Amino acid sequence: MASDAVGSGAAGGTHRLVLLRHAKAEPAGGVDDVLRPLALNGRRQAGRVGAALAHSSLVPELVLCSSALRTRQTWDLLSAHLGDVAPEVVVTDTLYAAGVRDVLDMVRGADSRVRTLLVVGHEPTMAATAAHLAGPGSDSGALAQVRVGVPTATYSVLESSTPWGEWDGAVANLSYVGRPSS
Repeated sequence: MASDAVGSGAAGGTHRLVLLRHAKAEPAGGVDDVLRPLALNGRRQAGRVGAALAHSSLVPELVLCSSALRTRQTWDLLSAHLGDVAPEVVVTDTLYAAGVRDVLDMVRGADSRVRTLLVVGHEPTMAATAAHLAGPGSDSGALAQVRVGVPTATYSVLESSTPWGEWDGAVANLSYVGRPSS
């Protein structure tokens, strides 16, 4: 369970980065990829992710979200489960086709007072970013998972006392990779 893996939270100046692959989308077809909506199962997944994040005290203060319809819908549906919070939400085209460096540039721009930052994006970038940031002491099972990629509605939790502006390779402890059960 995520709450056991993540611990008590951001005490002592810890910064927590949650990298989330969007929930299950409708298959590619007659609509541009950026406009693909969530499938019915994806809508359920998104709600379960929101409940899991709230249960694990991983409620973000800042959200960076790809402008693709499926990522925006994932955020909208999961945020309904986070209680009475109103994080700053930045929806950006950059995350749609982002690479690891693009994600890191955005993370490094976060205000130092932000303790929990959520990025809602796409594969293979979400897993590749987690693998890039995972340093010594990271959970071996979580690291093995992000090295091969993650399924929809999967989130990785990275923690570090390093200020956001200095986040780069092997700076964080990859403590958990989870996907709420179906």
